[in-house]
Amino acid sequence: MRIYTDEFMLRHDTGAGHVERSARLERLHFSLAEQPLPGVSMHKPRLATPEELKLVHDADYVSRILALDGQALALDADTNLSPDSVQAARLAAGAGLCAVEDLVAGLCPSAFALVRPPGHHAEHDRAMGFCVFNNVAIAAAHAVQSLGVKRVLIIDWDVHHGNGTAHIFESRSDVLVFGTHEHPLWPGGGAKSETGTGPGDGFTINVPLPAGCGDTEYLAVFQEVLVPAADRFAPELVLVSAGFDAHERDPLGSMQVTNEGFGRLAGIADDIAERHAQGRIALFLEGGYDIRGLVGGVRAAISALGR
Repeated sequence: MRIYTDEFMLRHDTGAGHVERSARLERLHFSLAEQPLPGVSMHKPRLATPEELKLVHDADYVSRILALDGQALALDADTNLSPDSVQAARLAAGAGLCAVEDLVAGLCPSAFALVRPPGHHAEHDRAMGFCVFNNVAIAAAHAVQSLGVKRVLIIDWDVHHGNGTAHIFESRSDVLVFGTHEHPLWPGGGAKSETGTGPGDGFTINVPLPAGCGDTEYLAVFQEVLVPAADRFAPELVLVSAGFDAHERDPLGSMQVTNEGFGRLAGIADDIAERHAQGRIALFLEGGYDIRGLVGGVRAAISALGR
């Protein structure tokens, strides 16, 4: 596995007391350095270009965000920028681009964009929920437009609904977006009835779950809903919005997924990639706000891929 990350992302300062803090990524870097996992190599990403960001984001939005480089301000009540945040966000998007490029080129069997700020709440034309650019959506669009991939499966197991990703692809049939999330919980949406629009109808699958669900419930959803849908879709690339805030220790969710559970979810996603996508799978770090739970979940997911 290739992990794409950069210490520069630690300079994205969200402010005192913010849950999406640099310590999350710092502790992951420390853990992987002190206790390396077999077959894992670390790689620095490149900056996503403005044109790559515009693959899924409004051109005016991209221009507004890039113009804020070097400034400190709040984009909304949850999403703050510091002087280095715009460059960190471009690196986070660039990590996903590097991951899919190297997967398609056959340079690695699996990848992990270990990044911040996260991405799956970022909409076409606005930041939201700690997210500036939608990292997984940019990577998926790049794979289809520039790398010859015909069908991309995006799996989102974050405890919060990946509203940005779902909305960006809701009218497309070449990207299947599968999400499971705690309901009711911010940001709302993500109902079973939301299945996509127009040519994308049927290519969005939401499985909202009540608070208190753990490994058993998540694994049942993956085996009974995700696997059959993925087998029908036959993706050529599998991307995972890997949030770890459904962890039993996490302060923002009320789910009970264990480290082992995250490893088993990653294993199911990996099996899908092996069957349909020549093994090509990339994980993208989203949420996860208890440091111990985050590190344990990430290590379990990486270990489950095992290559």
